[in-house]
Amino acid sequence: MPYTSVVDVLLLLVRDGHVLLAQRHNTGYADGQWNLPSGKLEDGEDVVAAVIREAREEIAIDLDRGDLDMATALHCRNPEGEGRVGFFFHARQWRGEPRNAEPHKCSQLEWFPLDQLPTNTVPYTQAGIELFGRGEPFGLHGWLPTAGPALAGHWQTRA
Repeated sequence: MPYTSVVDVLLLLVRDGHVLLAQRHNTGYADGQWNLPSGKLEDGEDVVAAVIREAREEIAIDLDRGDLDMATALHCRNPEGEGRVGFFFHARQWRGEPRNAEPHKCSQLEWFPLDQLPTNTVPYTQAGIELFGRGEPFGLHGWLPTAGPALAGHWQTRA
């Protein structure tokens, strides 16, 4: 059987060295934890269209394709063993002031220093923000090294 993976898009809005995070609420997964505005790729949608759609749906801002840079990608394995591939996009500019457009899924939005994330940040999110901060284009998170000592940890983010 071929391997399949969930494809996520995550948005890095950075202002004055602070990143915008949303506190998950009433979703059944990671409730109470901080996460980037994000979502899953929908059928027939490319990853750039998906992050633009998620930005509009979750935080009511408008983005154009030219506003975005691919910041990093992360192949994650969550504690339940599910593999996910996340594409983290950095918005150089946007239109509108971010606001909580999904209060039924998000209890609040807040700006945090890039190097001082809350302790209850979703580990997947934290790993992607750390990769972005180091300028690394790719990382692994939650996978056990299988390539031997030469590569073990090379792309691995902290757990």
